[in-house]
Amino acid sequence: MALWDKLSKTGNVEDRRGSSVGTLGGGLGVTGLVIYLALTFLGGGEVNVNDVFNQLENVQLEQNTAYDKKDFEGVDNYELFASRVLGSANEMWTKVFSGNGLTYHEPTLVLFRRNTESGCGGADSGSGPHYCPLDRTIYLDETFFEELTERLGAKGGDVAEAYVIAHEVGHHVQNELYGIEENISNEQSIARELQSDCFAGLWAYSIKDLGVFGDGEINEAIDAAASVGDDRIQAKSGGRVNPESWTHGSSEDRVNAFNKGYQTGSVKVCE
Repeated sequence: MALWDKLSKTGNVEDRRGSSVGTLGGGLGVTGLVIYLALTFLGGGEVNVNDVFNQLENVQLEQNTAYDKKDFEGVDNYELFASRVLGSANEMWTKVFSGNGLTYHEPTLVLFRRNTESGCGGADSGSGPHYCPLDRTIYLDETFFEELTERLGAKGGDVAEAYVIAHEVGHHVQNELYGIEENISNEQSIARELQSDCFAGLWAYSIKDLGVFGDGEINEAIDAAASVGDDRIQAKSGGRVNPESWTHGSSEDRVNAFNKGYQTGSVKVCE
């Protein structure tokens, strides 16, 4: 476990884990759509949509009671961890921007479970950690890290989770500097993701002399970067590894991008 209490600055974290914003009524949502299509095309026979809604509402009600709001009252250890990682990244980028005559606007990080509202049309567990440029907010369902270890084979660990947060802050930096366009080519998407990995490496470099990381703990971040490479994800999903469909880069590319930032501490290497 890294020593996160060595980081004094905290960021703006909004904890929504004790509540869930359903998509029922306004639409089936991702889970509902999957169930509806399965019933329609696999189950055979006619499907009553109202029955599907009723079943989904019952499931949603059960899920909502599983995480009572009181379970997340006050600032718990995970919220404090996320806040310190975010705060340290903000501190670094404030200095970088200021040194170039620019003003850095700090993002918000929303912690949630299952689904929540966002400026980009909603966020759910299936979308994974992501940044919404419209409201300058990072959305993180921390149960994603179970998926990272169980399905993608990552070793996990708190430094791996911190890398993911720093990567999403990197997207915020891109939005601050250039703006983020939605309709881009796969090649442009890969370049954007690799730059954000490099930015995450810069963050790790900025705090490594503070005694935060123990021996070898940075390898958790490197392992996580490798685990979310397009080739690794495609292979783990049982499909064909197809570089033409990649949008984030290979495992090797993602590790190399992170290491460029971490080993040099130079913003220029990430350009």
